[in-house]
Amino acid sequence: MASIARSLRPVASRLAMTARVSGRAASWQASSLGLRSFSASKTVQVKKYTKDHEWIDLSEDGKTGVIGISDYAAHALGDVVYVELPTVPMEVAAGDSIGAVESVKSASDINSPISGTITAVNSLLEEKPGTINKGPEDESSAGGWMAKIEVGDAGIKDMDGLMDAKQYKEFTEE
Repeated sequence: MASIARSLRPVASRLAMTARVSGRAASWQASSLGLRSFSASKTVQVKKYTKDHEWIDLSEDGKTGVIGISDYAAHALGDVVYVELPTVPMEVAAGDSIGAVESVKSASDINSPISGTITAVNSLLEEKPGTINKGPEDESSAGGWMAKIEVGDAGIKDMDGLMDAKQYKEFTEE
C-alpha cells in the first residue's frame, strides 16, 4: 500500500491550484490551522505532523501520545470506508506501518510518527470508519484519532524531526 503522502500528491496539487485560482483559502486549509479552544486540562499537549500527513499529540510529560491522520489527509482521501487498526500492544519505530485507511479514492498505510508502544486503539473506527472524515484530529472518544502510544526516549528524539502546525500548513500549501 502507498503512504498517505504518495496517495494524495495528485489531489493536493488540484486542491492547491483551485484555491490559488479562486483567490481564497480552501475550507480544509482553514480548518487545519491548528487553532484550539481553551480547556482546563492539567497537561498541555504538543501536536506535530509528518510529511506523510500523520500527526501525534504528545502530552506535556512526554510519556503518552495520540496518533491520527491530518485534516488535510482526510479531506484529500475522501470518504473513508475501511480502517485497519494496529494490534495492542505493538512495539513500533518511527515510520513503521501501524494500520491503513481505505477510501473511495485510494488506500494508504498509516505510519507511526515516533517510536514507542501502541497501547490503545480507537475501536469506533472499525464500526464507523467515516468518523475520520468528521474529525480526523479530534482526540475525544467520538473522534477520528487512530491509536495511543507510550513514548520512551527514542520517541522523544523522533519528535525533533516532525513539523509543528505552522510548518505543516506551509508544507501542505507548497
